[in-house]
Amino acid sequence: MARSVILLSGGLDSLVSLGLTREKYNVELALTFDYGQKAWKPEIEASGKICGFYNVRHKVIKLEFLKEITHTSLCSDKDVPAGEGLVIGEESAKNVWVPNRNGLFLNIAASFADSEDYDNIIIGANMEEGATFPDNTKEFIERVEKEFEYSTRKQPKVLAPLINCDKNAIVKLAVENSMPLKFVRSCYLGTEKNCGRCESCIRLKNALLYNNYTDMVKELFE
Repeated sequence: MARSVILLSGGLDSLVSLGLTREKYNVELALTFDYGQKAWKPEIEASGKICGFYNVRHKVIKLEFLKEITHTSLCSDKDVPAGEGLVIGEESAKNVWVPNRNGLFLNIAASFADSEDYDNIIIGANMEEGATFPDNTKEFIERVEKEFEYSTRKQPKVLAPLINCDKNAIVKLAVENSMPLKFVRSCYLGTEKNCGRCESCIRLKNALLYNNYTDMVKELFE
């Protein structure tokens, strides 16, 4: 039977990706990365809860160097763009960009696949974020997978089960499949709850409201 490893941030996309693939692709290991992002602690806690719910082994990988070379607001003292006037697009994406983040994470996962005999690597890349983040696109996934034909002996496949979904559809999948949305941590900040004002929170909140999941909005946001 095929075995898989997943990139798990504790956010909506990685939660739903795990919920959809855990049994079909036999997901055994989830990797969460601490690269000095403002939300590293709540992201790790959320990922741990999700792994406990789905009975998946959880490993946290620390990447101190990535914080050192990330000069945008996600890892620095700069304020994360937030608020009612925030326009989601290329400019907002540039303000939270982390150098080669998904490329690096997938390559680390490929090392685990090569070493521990995993057939697939699962990532929560999706159509909505792909519009502004190029490392969330089909083209990116295809090229990374091609790279692994040369850089690994295992040659793992890269699966993105949400690649054709927007956030509205992703929340709908979570609700229809009784996934634990109460554990989700999508916020860019390190606050106790999701702030509700940063780009990632706005995307999540809008999708919850679109699906009339108002009770979850109250539970997840400050």
